[in-house]
Amino acid sequence: MPRLIIIKGPDFGRQFELTDACVGIGREASNSIRLHDTEASRRHAEFRRQTDGGYHLVDIGSANGTLVNNKAAQDMALSSGDYIQIGQTIMAYDAGRPESNVSDKLAEHFRLIGKQDESPSEIIKTIGETEGSRILSQPETAGSPWLKTRLANLGVMYETIQAISHILDVDQLLYRILELIFKSIEADRGGILLCNTDANALEPRAVRYREGTNADEKIGISRTITEYVLHEKQGVLVADATCDERFSSGQSIVRFGIREAICVPMKGRHETLGVLYLDTQSTSKEVVARGTPTGKFTEDHLALAIAIGHQAAMAIEETRYHQAMVQAERLAAVGQTIAALSHHIKNILQGLRSGNELLKMGITDNDQEMLHKGWRILDKNQGKIYDLVLDMLNYSKERVPNVEPTNINQIVADVVELLKVRVMEQAVQLQLQLDPQLPQVQADPEGIHRAILNIFGNALDAVSDRQEPQVGIRTMVEPGDEWLAIAVVDNGAGIPPEKLSDIFKPFVSSKGARGTGLGLPVSKKILQEHGGDITVKSKPGKGSQFTLRLPLKSPFAQDASHTLQHTVVPPPPN
Repeated sequence: MPRLIIIKGPDFGRQFELTDACVGIGREASNSIRLHDTEASRRHAEFRRQTDGGYHLVDIGSANGTLVNNKAAQDMALSSGDYIQIGQTIMAYDAGRPESNVSDKLAEHFRLIGKQDESPSEIIKTIGETEGSRILSQPETAGSPWLKTRLANLGVMYETIQAISHILDVDQLLYRILELIFKSIEADRGGILLCNTDANALEPRAVRYREGTNADEKIGISRTITEYVLHEKQGVLVADATCDERFSSGQSIVRFGIREAICVPMKGRHETLGVLYLDTQSTSKEVVARGTPTGKFTEDHLALAIAIGHQAAMAIEETRYHQAMVQAERLAAVGQTIAALSHHIKNILQGLRSGNELLKMGITDNDQEMLHKGWRILDKNQGKIYDLVLDMLNYSKERVPNVEPTNINQIVADVVELLKVRVMEQAVQLQLQLDPQLPQVQADPEGIHRAILNIFGNALDAVSDRQEPQVGIRTMVEPGDEWLAIAVVDNGAGIPPEKLSDIFKPFVSSKGARGTGLGLPVSKKILQEHGGDITVKSKPGKGSQFTLRLPLKSPFAQDASHTLQHTVVPPPPN
C-alpha cells in the first residue's frame, strides 16, 4: 500500500497510508494528513490516485510551493523513493509492492534446459565465491598488471561501500570515510561539513589531520570555494588559488596559506547534503623535490573524492530514512499501547480508589490498621502507574545512554536489595555469583539498573508457583574478553519454543493482568542502545536463562584507550 514517511520536520517519524482516491495535506485539521508545520498552507496539496494505483501530487495554490526531489512541482506523478518537501517538512513516498507478480513476467525470458538436451561443454576455470571480496580488498594480489591497475582504482570505493553497509551512525560513518580517503589521497587535512537548513549554514561534522600535521591549527575553509561548489554543483581542484580568477576575491585562501584544495559536493539521490573538503600545504622546496610544477592533487583525486562524497551522501540519506522508519514504528507502538493497556490503567485507578476509600475510613474511625492497609494499596498502585509510564516513555523515545564508568556488580546488588522483600515473601532460594575481577564498563547506570530490575522481577514472577523456587544471578566476562554478561536463571515453567520469538515484542505478556508486555522490549532496547543485547535459553518445565550482554569496548568511548577500564572492583557487600 502506498504511504508517506516523514523524515524531517515537526512531525518527524509519522507515517500515513494512502488509501483514499484523494488525500489532502496541510495545516488545517480537515486535511487527511495534518502537518504541524507553520510554513505549510492550510490546504497545501493533494495526493490523487491514478488508474494504475499510483499517486499524483498536486499543489493546490500553496503559499510557499511544493518541492519533489528538490524541484518545484505543480502536478507530478510520484515514484517510490521520491522526496517531497512542504515547508520545513520532508517526507519519503513509498509506492508499496506492485500487485502483479514481476517474477512471473521475468520467467518468460528464461528456459531451464534439461540434462538430456544440454550441449557438451567444458569448465575451463573455477573461482571460489569468497574470492570477490578478497580481490577487491587486496588488489595487489591480483594476477595481471591490467587487473591490478583497475582494482586499485576500485579499492577505496569498495572499502567505502563496506563501511556504508555496516555503520548506521552518521558521525561514525563520516570519520570512517575520511580515514579511507586519506589512504588514497595525500591530503594534510580534511573535513566534512553538512548543510544545516535551520541555520542556513554549513556545520562541521568530521575532521581529520594526517599524522605529523599540527592538529591544533584550525582548518581555514574558504567560504568562496564552498559557496561556489554548492551553487554551481561542481567539485573543484584548486592549485595555487590566487591564480584562478573565479576565486580572486577569496582572500581566506591566501591568508591561511592553502596551496591546493579539493572541495566536492556531497550529492545524494535527491539533494546536496554538504561538502567534502581536503587541502595540502606543499612548500616550494617540496615542489622542487618532486621535480614537477604540479602538486599532490590530480584530476584523478578529484574524481575519486566526488565519487566517495556521493556514496557518503547516499548513506546519510539511507540512515535518516531508517531512523524515521524506526521512529514511525515506535510511535505506532505507542498507539497500540493505549489500546492494549487501557484495562491495566483501569485496574490501577480502581486500586487507587480502593486505597483512598480505606484511608478515609481509617481517618474517620481513627483506625490505624485501616490507615496502614489503605496506604499499602495506594503505594502499590502508585508504583504500578510509575513503572507503566516509564516503560512507555523508554520504549517510544530514542535516547542516547548517559554513559560513565559503571560497576555492574554494585548495580546487581542494588537490584537484589530493592527486591529483597519479594524474595523473602516467596521463600526464593537466591544464588549470587558476582565475579570479583569484573572490570568497570562504560554504561548508563540508570538504564542498566532498569533492565536488570525487569529481568530479575520476571524471574521472581516465573517461580512464584514453584514448590522450591530458585533464582540465580551471575556476572562474568565471556571468553575472548569482549563481552560482560549478567545471567539471570530461574527454575520456573519455562517458555515454549514457539513463543520464544515473540517475548521481546511489545504487549506480549504471560502474566495476564499483572504484566504490561513492555518490560522485556524496554530491557532489550536499553541493551541495544549500549551496543549489547539480551539472549534467552529456555526449556519448558525446567526454567529459563536470560543473559544481558554489554560490550567491554564501548561504542560511546571517545578514545579507544579509555574504552576498557581494567580497574578491578571489589564485589558489593553481602
